[in-house]
Amino acid sequence: MEDVDRWLAGKAPELSTRTLKMIHGILNRSVKNAMVRDKVKRNVVDLCEVPEGREGRKSKALTLAQATAVMTAAEQADARMRGYIVLSLLTGARTEELRGLSWTHVVAFVDERKAWVPVTEAGWEHTEYAVYVWRSVRQSGDTKTVKSRRTLKLPQRCVEALRKLWENDGLTSGTTDHGETGRLVFCTKNGTALSAGNVRRDFRKILKEAGLVDTEWTPREMRHSFVSLLSDSGVPIEHISRLVGHANTVVTETVYRLQIRPVMQEGATAMDGLFGRG
Repeated sequence: MEDVDRWLAGKAPELSTRTLKMIHGILNRSVKNAMVRDKVKRNVVDLCEVPEGREGRKSKALTLAQATAVMTAAEQADARMRGYIVLSLLTGARTEELRGLSWTHVVAFVDERKAWVPVTEAGWEHTEYAVYVWRSVRQSGDTKTVKSRRTLKLPQRCVEALRKLWENDGLTSGTTDHGETGRLVFCTKNGTALSAGNVRRDFRKILKEAGLVDTEWTPREMRHSFVSLLSDSGVPIEHISRLVGHANTVVTETVYRLQIRPVMQEGATAMDGLFGRG
């Protein structure tokens, strides 16, 4: 037991508390499995306490002014990163969901058919567009949770960015022969999925162009910014929770607590509107 305690304590200065708990859990399950097979007699890991790790990097969100500057800088970037930035900021999709997005999951509402049809078939001469956020680049190919599977209507700026990327890649309607899930929207020149490092490098170039300290931001904070901007605009937490694919509002409030205005302010704000401030 002392050896495990000492080993975990040695990792504490370089790992977060959450990571240490995950490691402890893996060790614990491994020893339990060994006990079932009579390889060991006692689970000493179960008796160990997980030490406090180093403080993790706190997530933050762009202000409206910063988000506007990032969008402006993205307009001058290549079509792929422009589309990536615009979609991540205006839809709140996770970075792994966008990296796993295929063209067959970008859909247009075709009035004649009264149905959503992939742009690979429908083209771009329609009014309404949406994305099926049904997959990701996780090992299983699935989204983070079942509730994360969602369909999001696209803001017009997202539509324009995707149309530009479609044209830039030289794609045409009827291009469906790219495998079961179709060609990836955000991919390398070889058509393979972008790595997290690819995205982070090009993302920070745009942040720098926008006048921000690029090393202080990560792609996932576009999602935090989405939540923050909607909250500041008065969108109810229940709606935000559904848009970002959370199982319930508790998850949204816990994970994005710094980006959401306290719910308790709503009553006072409403009464000020009804009766004035005296």
